[in-house]
Amino acid sequence: MKKVISSLFMLVFVTAIASAQSGTDILGKWKTIDDETGEAKSIVEIYEKGGKAYGKVIEVLNPDRKNAVCEKCSDSDPRKDQKVEGMVILTGLEKESDGWDDGQILDPNNGKVYDCKISRKGDKLEVRGYLGWSLIGRTQTWLPIK
Repeated sequence: MKKVISSLFMLVFVTAIASAQSGTDILGKWKTIDDETGEAKSIVEIYEKGGKAYGKVIEVLNPDRKNAVCEKCSDSDPRKDQKVEGMVILTGLEKESDGWDDGQILDPNNGKVYDCKISRKGDKLEVRGYLGWSLIGRTQTWLPIK
């Protein structure tokens, strides 16, 4: 009986750990999908540095935008007039129990920087950009690159 209880406890423990990690596991390469058009826009690699998550555009998928630069970025933003491909657009996300929050995301199309939070839903990411409150914003679904 002790073996059964011990085995059951281990199964519950391992399942709980796996569930907790899957909600916060955002590292890797992701295909960004425009929430307005449904079109794939880029490949972003999310990585961890100093306990925070960052995301870099490693490929722009639209051939007409391969050499696009952030023309509309603020003059005070060092990314102003820099190529989007190779640009860090996600910064400073902090790991929480149910995802990553308290970071920022740049929309290179309009040059605006938004507060950002990311959560994992199955094999997809929900990336939310917002101003002030997360209720006021937009969410994109990003797909994993296998």
